[in-house]
Amino acid sequence: MGFFSKTCEYALRAVMYIAAQSSNGKKVGIKEVAEKINSPAHFLGKILQNLSKDGIIQSTKGPQGGFYISQEGLKKPLADIVIAIEGAQFLNGCGMGLSYCSQENPCPLHDDFKEIRDRLNLMLHKTTIGQFNEKLIQGVLTLNK
Repeated sequence: MGFFSKTCEYALRAVMYIAAQSSNGKKVGIKEVAEKINSPAHFLGKILQNLSKDGIIQSTKGPQGGFYISQEGLKKPLADIVIAIEGAQFLNGCGMGLSYCSQENPCPLHDDFKEIRDRLNLMLHKTTIGQFNEKLIQGVLTLNK
């Protein structure tokens, strides 16, 4: 089980797969993405629509249509995907989900979770969507078996 929700895991995998495919101008359909990242197609369709609406990925309709990522999109941080799916609170909130938790009024996990959350935030904000493209294309990194 991962750190992110299943929805967010699928979104991260899908965007990375689409980014790698977009590097040579290819557009991919939902069925292909779902197969390559091991996700249910109907569930993934809703995720991709939301990511497209938020401008993280793009889509075109028609026989040559599909999902792709622009060159500008490849420079966006992974944090944009997480925020689109989980909301900004995910990267700033309490580890126990308590609305009142703060530095002045900490929950039992506050200090330890804050350290982990800050490191995760740094990684998600400094890692771009397109950063792994070359290694994915070469097969050094993988999104499926």
